Amino acid sequence: MARPNKNAPTRTVDIFCKACQAKLYKYQKGGKGALVKCFVERITQDFTINAGQCPNCQQFFARQCLIRGVPALKIIGGKVHSK
Repeated sequence: MARPNKNAPTRTVDIFCKACQAKLYKYQKGGKGALVKCFVERITQDFTINAGQCPNCQQFFARQCLIRGVPALKIIGGKVHSK
């Protein structure tokens, strides 16, 4: 399988918790599709304390995994939204 593109996308999005509207990440997203996974190397600002857990309401919104050999966070559907 191919690894993710080395040069990071220029478009950044803010990722928020759906339950409490807390800001979770500032992420360099590629493409126009829905937010399904976040590669750890593309997260520019991390506002969480534990990976995949909201710092405000303590709800889990993602789980850690390896996608194409690269560490990533797999987003649980309906737990976050991005702007």
